[in-house]
Amino acid sequence: MKSVIVIPARHNSSRFPGKPLALISGKSLLHRTWSIAKAVNHIDEVYIATDDHRIEKHALEFGAKVIMTSVACENGTERMHEALSNANITPDIAINLQGDAVLTPPWVIQSLLDSMLTNPEDGLTTLATPISKQQYELMVSTKNKGAVGGTTVVFDLNHRALYFSKSLIPYLRNAKATNAAAYRHIGLYGYRYPTLKKYLSLAPTPLEQTEGLEQLRALENGIPIRIVIVDYKGRSHWAVDSPDDVTIVENIISTEGEL
Repeated sequence: MKSVIVIPARHNSSRFPGKPLALISGKSLLHRTWSIAKAVNHIDEVYIATDDHRIEKHALEFGAKVIMTSVACENGTERMHEALSNANITPDIAINLQGDAVLTPPWVIQSLLDSMLTNPEDGLTTLATPISKQQYELMVSTKNKGAVGGTTVVFDLNHRALYFSKSLIPYLRNAKATNAAAYRHIGLYGYRYPTLKKYLSLAPTPLEQTEGLEQLRALENGIPIRIVIVDYKGRSHWAVDSPDDVTIVENIISTEGEL
């Protein structure tokens, strides 16, 4: 069974142009994410998929395999599929690792792959981690300032996703509670190749366009998404969505050390 990781990386991010090349404590965001992916066991290859030759040049300098794609890709999943098609690669499992996943420990990605290897009936799998009260309050604070980063997810008793949102869900009725039922979505997806092809045959959906979340296209079309709960083992999770996040991530690395 062939398993690959594809890291979509585009230069023209509306919120943070040139984000993959941004330095995080002296090392580019893209290089950090690629290094994390390379540490995952039972992965046959890691590819960077990009439409920008500046990113291609940088990735080749640190030894990555790069596949060029068009600028027309609407999201990371489209870019991953186009890259695999361009390179004539048909893996059993394709993992879409967002290029800003700079604080995602290798064992978290390993949990996703292990779940897919254990549950061959799952066509689409993603991750979530519990939100502590402190993390919840920080998300409330940043969102009140207009930040759009950070997605939450709710799921059923069989760990099938019910909904994803940029808003904080579920509603925390008791503000003094520890909010054990709240989970932050980790933007990491594992696809069986037939499910990947099916997803991309579908038109964008209303909720997907409303929230700006590509995974909602799957839910709106009845494609189940398994949620794997992961343990960061004391490590903090934070994604780089804007230049302000660079300082937050650097502070986390300074406090907790390198992965």
